[in-house]
Amino acid sequence: MGSRHSDTSELVIIGGGVGGLVVASVAGQLGVRTTLIDRGPKLGGDCLHTGCVPSKTLIHSARVASLMRRAGEFGLPAVEPRVDLGAVMDRVRAVIERIQVHDDPQRFRGYGVDVRFGAARFTASHEVTVAGQVIAGRRFLIATGSQPAIPPIPGLATAGFVTSDSIWSLRTLPRHLVVLGGGPIGLELAQAFARLGSRVTLIEQAPRLLPREDADIAEALGQCLKADGVTIHTAATVERIDGTGAARTLHCRLNGQQMALEADEILVATGRQANVEDLGLEQAGVAWDRAGITVDRRMRSSARHIYACGDCCGPYPFTHMAEYQAGIVISNAIFRLPRKADYRVVPRVIYCDPELARVGLNESEAREQGLAVEVLRFPFAQVDRALAEGETAGEAKLLVRKGRLVGATILGPAAGELIHELVLAMQAKIPVGRIAAAIHAYPTLAQIHRRAVNTRYSPKLFSPATRRLVRWIQRFIP
Repeated sequence: MGSRHSDTSELVIIGGGVGGLVVASVAGQLGVRTTLIDRGPKLGGDCLHTGCVPSKTLIHSARVASLMRRAGEFGLPAVEPRVDLGAVMDRVRAVIERIQVHDDPQRFRGYGVDVRFGAARFTASHEVTVAGQVIAGRRFLIATGSQPAIPPIPGLATAGFVTSDSIWSLRTLPRHLVVLGGGPIGLELAQAFARLGSRVTLIEQAPRLLPREDADIAEALGQCLKADGVTIHTAATVERIDGTGAARTLHCRLNGQQMALEADEILVATGRQANVEDLGLEQAGVAWDRAGITVDRRMRSSARHIYACGDCCGPYPFTHMAEYQAGIVISNAIFRLPRKADYRVVPRVIYCDPELARVGLNESEAREQGLAVEVLRFPFAQVDRALAEGETAGEAKLLVRKGRLVGATILGPAAGELIHELVLAMQAKIPVGRIAAAIHAYPTLAQIHRRAVNTRYSPKLFSPATRRLVRWIQRFIP
């Protein structure tokens, strides 16, 4: 193949999101002849343009609006915010553009990477076409991300809807937003728009929210959303939708009864699907299914010279997972070191308020696996910093087996920041007693880790046997 193409790239990367950019940056700076192809018009992928960055920016604006209403709790005059969604979205766009600088194509071209825009498609195992040109490569990385999955609801396409990709074009706050889907994206955006002033109704087909989380944690988070004004219907289905624009009617079935909802905007948040169908993977001998590209733990596809990372191959649709997998690809494709992915300690965060963060197993999963675990809990309502800040909802829930963490869930303020101490403890297999022994600054939210672990030792410390021992020491040892 190389003899036919004197300009054969040593590495061709399809997809300019986090995974592709990490590999391109390293490969280019190491002198590997690299071609980076993205559908365009800009690099950065879903996370920057339609996912993590815009959603967290919007969520923060919504939190400020909530705090304005709650100001009386902090000894300040409460204010009902006058929300201009267009201004909020302008800030979202400004944050994206500020971060976009790091993903400027010229930066990567400066590393020696050949950056091209257009739709790439395999025509052979070592060739892709883009914009009418054939690009040959020795090795390939597919990092094409994912897109919203759209359910086949009669009338949905005619009625019109937005997704987590397109909602950023809204300039007027919906009067009544109906959210289809009670997963992380649906919950985050439902709460955000409710706090900004929309009436929000959330429809979830499953019997409860967040079926992958413990029922008690999911219920507690659901109650927080309800306190913000979100109406939640679980075990509900949308059978059809009539009308368009401001006169849309969703005909639903809830507990065997018919229910009609009027809405002027519909957000579809029913999951995502891998972007793999238009890549010509059959021509390259790459196996894939509805879940995405099939890869081994070295991130190799069924065609061993073609790698994949990120949402297009799973198993977790997280930006930090794409970045981690990119490191595995770098080891294998560039340095030719047989490093394997390890998914045992992967943090995940749902950025509602309060946040829900987890690493490792939850209690339900541990029980299903037959593991005998200790469940240690401690509420934020008994953490002094949480009390001082008026953010007392939620708790830490730690699972301990043979003295070490096998999983942890935090529902509470800054849970996404707090989880990393527990990630490190699991990664390094640190006994939980060392978490309790570590000095935690006071007053901080992180004290909840120490307090939770201490619940493991309190019964033993204050047991009758220990009391007798202390009395004996006091009596006989000078």
